[in-house]
Amino acid sequence: MERVFVVFDFDRTIIDCDSDKWVVEKLDVHDLFAQLLPSWSWNRLMDKMMMELHSRGKTIQDIAECLKKVPLHPRVISAIQSAHASGCDLRIVSDSNYFFIETILKHNGLMDCFSEINTNPSYVDAEGRLRILQYHDIDKFPSHGCTSCPSNMCKASSLAPPLGLVMKRIQASVSAEGEKQFIYVGDGKNDFCPALTLKETDALMPRKNFPLWELICNNKMLVEANVQEWSDWEELETKLLNLTNTIFIEEKCRSLIVLEELNDSKH
Repeated sequence: MERVFVVFDFDRTIIDCDSDKWVVEKLDVHDLFAQLLPSWSWNRLMDKMMMELHSRGKTIQDIAECLKKVPLHPRVISAIQSAHASGCDLRIVSDSNYFFIETILKHNGLMDCFSEINTNPSYVDAEGRLRILQYHDIDKFPSHGCTSCPSNMCKASSLAPPLGLVMKRIQASVSAEGEKQFIYVGDGKNDFCPALTLKETDALMPRKNFPLWELICNNKMLVEANVQEWSDWEELETKLLNLTNTIFIEEKCRSLIVLEELNDSKH
């Protein structure tokens, strides 16, 4: 039974770019995107961009091939594979969308490492067009209860049924199985809410000099978790695996102590 849960953001954390911007720029709809951005919500604009791409003759296969070119550092791949192989339960909480994340993970052989992906839904419509929806439907539920996150998704506590509570839901779903430890890896402003759900026995891994790291530096009293910042992919891999190995070693030591105490009690 898993004891360590590692929750990753996706953009600029697993991949070293914003997947939405990557597609917009590489498939050359950035001018229209920039023109509409001031008056459109981000996810609705991304859905609009998918429609625009299809109107220009691009297929869903073209979008997938573009996503397969997203750079993924070998140290990130090995970190994810090693953490999964060691027995960690890996999850993603991201404001990207399912098609983008799934395509990139599958291309790099990582999809099976993750037990759950929490992100904006996407689907292919009857005309073969990729459509991008909102995790939190702001038409049905104008507020998710958090004033500091984008209207479509608070990674910690989206209150709209039946969507659950994202990070809080993940924590609640596994807490009944016994003591668990969480490691959260992220970079953005919208990673600060889930960071605040972590306990002092958990670990928080912000990317240095990115918005999450800056928020932590400016609000140290609010953060209970053990903060382990990282600057590059080698440091991310080293610190993540050090954290997971330490937890497993401590757990093994506790188990040995319990066994010794049981043996002593028998004599």
